[in-house]
Amino acid sequence: MTQANKHEITIEAVAQYLEEDSDPAQQRYVFAYHITLTNTGTVAAKLISRHWIITDADGDVQEVRGLGVVGEQPELAPGERFEYTSGCALATSVGTMQGSYQMHAADGIRFDAAIPAFTLSIPRVLH
Repeated sequence: MTQANKHEITIEAVAQYLEEDSDPAQQRYVFAYHITLTNTGTVAAKLISRHWIITDADGDVQEVRGLGVVGEQPELAPGERFEYTSGCALATSVGTMQGSYQMHAADGIRFDAAIPAFTLSIPRVLH
């Protein structure tokens, strides 16, 4: 079995525009995103930290690093999942997020779980 199969976290993201928290006149667009992490590997792994790259439609980039997610450092046994919701604000009505979670497996291996890019957009802006 390869290392990649032993240490594998699948990540799904769904974003939603929060109109009630946004103020387009002030160039403030607020989005919630719901993340599901599933340990699709064969070794338990603990989420230690996160690294987000958030890019708005003007090409401005914010990088966010920190321990855990929403105050937690979940440990996922093989087949287990962890879900959480968080948010961010952009100066434009469209943007993207991507990044990685830094994981520590039960066998001592540290690895990054890539967060695929997903779109943040107000409704009816993108097709």
